[in-house]
Amino acid sequence: MAALRGEKEPPDAVHQNQIFRERVRRELQSQRLHTEYSVNPIRPVHMIARKPMSWHDNIEEPADAKFLNLIHHAALEPTKKYSEPQTESQEIGWNTTPLIHVDRTDCRLYFPRRSTEITRYMAAFWRLKEQSENLQ
Repeated sequence: MAALRGEKEPPDAVHQNQIFRERVRRELQSQRLHTEYSVNPIRPVHMIARKPMSWHDNIEEPADAKFLNLIHHAALEPTKKYSEPQTESQEIGWNTTPLIHVDRTDCRLYFPRRSTEITRYMAAFWRLKEQSENLQ
C-alpha cells in the first residue's frame, strides 16, 4: 500500500547487506596499489646519510650539561617551571590541590558507583547485544 502512494518501504537486513556488498565491491575496483615512490620535486629535502664506518661520525662527544638542563627544564609542565601563571589561560587549573579533603567514609560528599540488580541485568543485556552485532 505504501508503494501505491509513492512512499518507499524501509530496507530490510538482506537489502542493506546487498547495498553494503555492492559498495565494497565498487570501492575495491577503484583502489590501486601504489608501489613506486619518488621525491617531491616541488619541495626537495636535502638529506645526507651518515656513513657507518667513518671515524668522524662515530666520535663520542661529551654532553653539554648546561644544554641538557635547558632541554629538561623546557620539557617540564608550567606549574613546575614557574611560581605563578604566566598567561590568562594558565590561571584556569593552576591550583590543582583540592579545597576539601575527600573522606571516603562520609556519604555526604562521596558517591561511589553502586551496582544494583537492574544495572547488572542491563550490563549483561548490552554485552550480549554487542556479541551478537560482532557475529553479524
